[in-house]
Amino acid sequence: MPNKLKLGIPKGSLQESTFELFKKAGWTIRPTGRSYFPEVDDPELEIMLIRAQEMARYVEDKVLDAGISGIDWVTESGCRVRKVADLIYAKQGLRKVRWVLAVPEASKIKTVKELKGKRIATELVNVSKKWLKEKKVKAEVEFSWGATEAKPPELADAIIELTETGSSLKANHLKIIDTVLESNTVVIANAECLDDAWKKEKLNSIVILLQGALNAEARVGLKMNVIKSRLRNVLLLLPALQTPTVSELSNPDWVDVDTIIDEKVVRDLIPQLKKAGAQGIVEYPLNKVIY
Repeated sequence: MPNKLKLGIPKGSLQESTFELFKKAGWTIRPTGRSYFPEVDDPELEIMLIRAQEMARYVEDKVLDAGISGIDWVTESGCRVRKVADLIYAKQGLRKVRWVLAVPEASKIKTVKELKGKRIATELVNVSKKWLKEKKVKAEVEFSWGATEAKPPELADAIIELTETGSSLKANHLKIIDTVLESNTVVIANAECLDDAWKKEKLNSIVILLQGALNAEARVGLKMNVIKSRLRNVLLLLPALQTPTVSELSNPDWVDVDTIIDEKVVRDLIPQLKKAGAQGIVEYPLNKVIY
C-alpha cells in the first residue's frame, strides 16, 4: 500500500482561499458534491474538509496526520499538537486576524475593567476566560453559537469576536475597546506524523511550497535591458530580496537585469526605471518565492 498523508483543510470561510493557495503551490483540489473528501491530483495525499474549530482534535486523535487551522482554535481546543509552520493568510488577504473585545457604540464602557460582573458572548470561551483572568476581571463568559455581533446590548454587554478588517463590527454599531488575541493560519501535526520520516518529509515539502506561494502573492518579477553606462543609475532604484541579477547580453555594451519587488511599488517604479535608462521592461507574475 502506497504511503499517504491525511491532511485536514478548513471548511468554511478559509476553504476557498486555501484551495487557491494549494493551486498556486502546485496542487489542484476539486470538491466532489457535498463530500468532505475532495479530490486532489496527488496520490500521496488524502484531503478531508474539517471545521477549523475541530481540526486540532482530529489531528490529536490521529484521524488526521496534519491539518490547517487558526492558532486561535488550536489554543482554544487545548489539544496537544505541534505547530509545523505559520501561513499568514486569511479570508480576504495576506494578514493576521484579531479577536477583539467590542461593545455597542453607545455604551459607556471604555475598558475591560468596566466589564466586572457583565455578560460577554463569544465563540472563543476558554481563551477569553484566561484573558479576563489575566486582566483580573470577573465577568460571565457565555458561548455564542453565531450571530455574535447582533447580541449586544440586549443579550450581552460585550462580545469577543474575530475580525479581519473591522467592517462587520462597524456595520453592527460596535466599537473595539481591546484586543484579546492576534491569530493566523498554522499547519499542525501530531507527534506520530512527525516521527514518521516519510510523512514528515511530505508535510515539510507541502509547507515549503505553500509558503513559497504566499511569498509570491504580493510580489512580481521585473526584467529589463540596460546599457552599462546607465547601470548604476538603474540599480540604485531597485529594491530586491538580495541583489538584482545582472547578466551579460550578446551586445557587450548592454546587460539584462532581473529582480523581484513588491507589486505595490511597480506603478511608480517603472517610469523611474525608464527615465534612468532601462529598456524592454517586462513585468511578470510569480507563482512561488522560496527563501
